[in-house]
Amino acid sequence: MKWVVVSDNHGDSSVLEEIVKEHKATADTFIHCGDSELLKSSPIMEHFHAVRGNCDMDREFPLHITEEVQGKKYLVVHGHMENIKMSLLPLTYKAKEAGVSFAFFGHSHLLGVEKMDEVIYLNPGSISLPRGGNPKTYAVITFDDLEIQVTYLDEKHREVKKVNFS
Repeated sequence: MKWVVVSDNHGDSSVLEEIVKEHKATADTFIHCGDSELLKSSPIMEHFHAVRGNCDMDREFPLHITEEVQGKKYLVVHGHMENIKMSLLPLTYKAKEAGVSFAFFGHSHLLGVEKMDEVIYLNPGSISLPRGGNPKTYAVITFDDLEIQVTYLDEKHREVKKVNFS
């Protein structure tokens, strides 16, 4: 299975179009962690399970979503309501309450992934305005019954970082 996770493109629809074009044939789902600054009705956003970020004006986006794809359950938030720049603790509570295996968030524009108490917390970074000296990134998650692989890619779809979980 393959999931593509992106966040914080801040109005740049062309970068989302490129990501969808690159992965459409092989991805099972596309996830957007907010601050698209696009309308939910935008044609490109039809591809994404997306939430509203602090810079999104379209109230049609929910603040959080919980989805299940082929038996794998995930939570998506932007992170501003959970104050993720200060601590992941509020997000860990929300993930536990939702009973998910994955929690995806953005907001900080900093890529990162870690596994705590059997939940994988992932920030894909920003595909348009990265911080912390990082390149523009998004994440691709591939997994089977034995292994989960998170690969961070740049806007040219080149590998930046890879992390494996068993």
